[in-house]
Amino acid sequence: MARAALLHLLRHRSVATATAPLSAYKCLSSNSKTPSGIRWTSICRAFSSKAAVNDLIGIDMANTDSGVAVMEEKERLDPFSLVADELSLIANRLRSMVVTEVPNLASAAEYFFKIGAEGKRFRPTVLLLMATALSVRIPELPPAGVGDTLPTDLRTSQQRIAEITEMIHVASLLHDDVLDDADKRRGICSLNAVMGNKLAVLAGDFLLSRACVSLASLKNTEVVTLIATVVENLVTGETMQLTTASKQRFSMDYYMQKTYNKTASLISNSCKSIAILAGHTAEVAMLAFEYGKNLGLAFQLIDDVLDFTGTSASLGKGSLSDIRHGIITAPILFAMEEFPELHAVVDQGFKNPANVDIALGFLGKSSGIQRTKELAMKHANLAAQVIESLPESDDANVIRSRQALIDLTQRVLTRNK
Repeated sequence: MARAALLHLLRHRSVATATAPLSAYKCLSSNSKTPSGIRWTSICRAFSSKAAVNDLIGIDMANTDSGVAVMEEKERLDPFSLVADELSLIANRLRSMVVTEVPNLASAAEYFFKIGAEGKRFRPTVLLLMATALSVRIPELPPAGVGDTLPTDLRTSQQRIAEITEMIHVASLLHDDVLDDADKRRGICSLNAVMGNKLAVLAGDFLLSRACVSLASLKNTEVVTLIATVVENLVTGETMQLTTASKQRFSMDYYMQKTYNKTASLISNSCKSIAILAGHTAEVAMLAFEYGKNLGLAFQLIDDVLDFTGTSASLGKGSLSDIRHGIITAPILFAMEEFPELHAVVDQGFKNPANVDIALGFLGKSSGIQRTKELAMKHANLAAQVIESLPESDDANVIRSRQALIDLTQRVLTRNK
């Protein structure tokens, strides 16, 4: 009932705010810098009108029922279809890489790599497109299923990064589901619900170990350091999420750093690894990093919105999962700025379902959802600008892949699962 009421309020607000000024962002100052040195310059500032937002992000937000506009394209590409053959090859290799002689561990490790359970394969798609966008030739693909017999060339090494990234991502999902006591993932029962917490944790550890072996085979110490940092960031982000200190839980700075650690670090450092393997300059490698960072942040911000507005069927997992686990995300943080009395409710926690209903009521009356979408759009636009800053190329494949990367920044904003 509470969720239905929230959605009703949000639909009402989307019409009511069509001509109203946008609420001021207060989350970060122009000089705000996180402990790890990542600067969130100009992410949030006061806006007096939609025109002000348009000037900042370069997108016309008028006449959009949600306040989030999507960049129009003359020809809308399907980024996933551009790398479909390679995704199939990588999927087959991943299935072969998680084989083990211990039956239970083998079943657990391959659980989310089985055909039909692989998910969107968003991260491998980004990395393969980035490889081509950085002027890397695509060789003629060998037959699927050849596994480790592929020649050791640049493209194969970059495919390895995509495989390693996916293994780390799936390992983090297995561990997260144990910590959150989740019973669904990707529309099916979570591994911990099927095989128990212990085996789910061990399967995640096993995937990380296989990822490490594959990473070592690249024999590139800079890339090894980047990916090792990703694993450190994942643990740090998960630990940050467990904090109970109000000062940190209610801080947008803290939330953004946690979001970088848990989500954006993997994509950003993997994109940078793609550039480094190709021998690009530090400047180009940093552009690849910035694309991944901003895309990852936009992705997670929309994920936080969908936790309130999506359905369990569309998400493949339970909706309202974060708030029921006491996890405070951007929509609630923005709502707390408008309704300070919400602080007391959040401090009490959400074990009492009545507090969930109260929080959703405040969220529905606030612009928390809208402001989170606008923040996601800001990061999506920054990611698109990065691609436009890459060295010029007249190669048709490079141009197509770069356009697909830009297209992905908009798909992140409009996804519903």
